[in-house]
Amino acid sequence: MIKVVFWGTPSIGLKSLEYLHNSEKFEVVGVVTQPDRPQSRGMKMTASPVKECALKYNIPVYQPEKIKKDREC
Repeated sequence: MIKVVFWGTPSIGLKSLEYLHNSEKFEVVGVVTQPDRPQSRGMKMTASPVKECALKYNIPVYQPEKIKKDREC
């Protein structure tokens, strides 16, 4: 089984993440996505579609503020 870290944020990446998660060839060991951002009038903090999907499947999520400045990334 190949271990994979998935990088993505918008909903266009959901099909790829779900495919990898459901595949017997891959194990998604983590997801890297943008930090939660305030949206709409109420400025409510909203998670990215990829983060919501990862949480649904109990995949660890990493949300660096700036990739270039984050040494762990």
